[in-house]
Amino acid sequence: MQLSELAQTLVISQLIGDSSTCINGIQTDSRQVKQGDLFICIPGFVHDGHDYADKVIDAGAVALVTERLLNVSVPQLIVKDARHAMAVLSSHYYNYPSIEMKVIGITGTNGKTTTSFLVEKILSDAGYQTGLMGTIQMKIGDQYTEMERTTKEALEIQKSMRLMRDVNTDYCIMEVSSHALELGRVKGIQFRSGLFTNLTQDHLDYHKTMDNYLAAKTLLFGRMNNVFCADPAKRQFAILNGDDPASEKMGNATAAQVITYGIDNDCDVRATDIRITSSGTAFTVHTFAGQAQISMKLVGKFNVYNALCAIASTLVEGVPLLEIKHSLENVSVVDGRMEVVDQGQDFAVLVDYAHTPDGLRNALSTIQEFAEGKVITVFGCGGDRDRKKRPIMGKVTAELSDYLYVTSDNPRTEDPNQILADIVPGLMDANLSSDQYELIVDRKAAIQKAIAEAGPKDVVLIAGKGHETYQDINGVKHDFDDRVIAREAIRSKV
Repeated sequence: MQLSELAQTLVISQLIGDSSTCINGIQTDSRQVKQGDLFICIPGFVHDGHDYADKVIDAGAVALVTERLLNVSVPQLIVKDARHAMAVLSSHYYNYPSIEMKVIGITGTNGKTTTSFLVEKILSDAGYQTGLMGTIQMKIGDQYTEMERTTKEALEIQKSMRLMRDVNTDYCIMEVSSHALELGRVKGIQFRSGLFTNLTQDHLDYHKTMDNYLAAKTLLFGRMNNVFCADPAKRQFAILNGDDPASEKMGNATAAQVITYGIDNDCDVRATDIRITSSGTAFTVHTFAGQAQISMKLVGKFNVYNALCAIASTLVEGVPLLEIKHSLENVSVVDGRMEVVDQGQDFAVLVDYAHTPDGLRNALSTIQEFAEGKVITVFGCGGDRDRKKRPIMGKVTAELSDYLYVTSDNPRTEDPNQILADIVPGLMDANLSSDQYELIVDRKAAIQKAIAEAGPKDVVLIAGKGHETYQDINGVKHDFDDRVIAREAIRSKV
């Protein structure tokens, strides 16, 4: 593709140099540049792509996208916003893959990963070729790769969606983070449906206020096409949690058809008669396409919400309710989401990704419904992230546990002892006595001690990292899997 063709997609831009330059690829990572690439200079939070201009030219870049004129030997496309330009240029370069399939975007504080797995399972069982982009993994065809962040950059997303279409993918199910929305990573994507799970405190280190956080989430729905269409295949839907007040703003922001789901309020898709045990959850679902009794292996009221969201989003795709029921009842586990670690012991051990106040409340409230013995919780808070939620998480956990082991999560570049100290005021607010908790910086030691102290019928919740197989300490990722550590500790005990 010639540079001139790409330049024509941006009305406000200035092309300096040979417009007939042939572009063989697009990169934003200087380490990935190959001969014939166009390099987009993104001003980042830590590194500025403009500073790597000479390096990428030496590596083979034949043109640059910049926000200012540079003294370089290759053509430059000067733009006002390189990040926005990245979304526009990559969409064109990969020939707009999102219009060739149906893209389902899922946003919200908690539940995105589980909901994405449920939607993918239902559509796959219904005979569709599915692609998946999320916190845990990306699926293209039959190939799975691990993900480093919930939502990739625009360039990577467009490239991945083109690869999906090349293997005839019908649906791409994508987790959409608030950061991705704020930074324009999903600009240029035509969404078939936008799904909203819930909004609770998280990421205030970045968004600063809950109003800003809500505004970022709302962008998914406000950016959906402001048109109606006679072709059912091109209609758009907003699937909103009718029990969450934030849904009102999202519904007002979109021209898509709004479908609500919930438990407490009168919604288009609603669950009643909910029954939760340590082995699963059953409920009756009432929908615009009939009703059904569903018995899932997934545990917890919050998983009922995730299931309702998945039900609503696949009903509008024409999947019969009985087929949806069958798919949901055949989901055994989602990695690191209330995942049972069973080595034949006489107490329960659950690993969950809960890393927000609401996530912990959901997990522990669920456990309280079936626990016959003590509830012992191991948890911590991530470093270099929202410090305001640390005492809140401490208080929530203290209120719903009999004993706590406060430990490291991913301390990153922070002193783990300070992170633990930030949690302690929340324990004091819950009037927790000193003999009801212990501070153990070493996460492995904390897990081992919690399991060693567990008695018959007790429940141990290991929260915060879920599916993660590493621990980030001072920028180094060390092998660490809560589930592996728990299994070893159980075997040592029994």
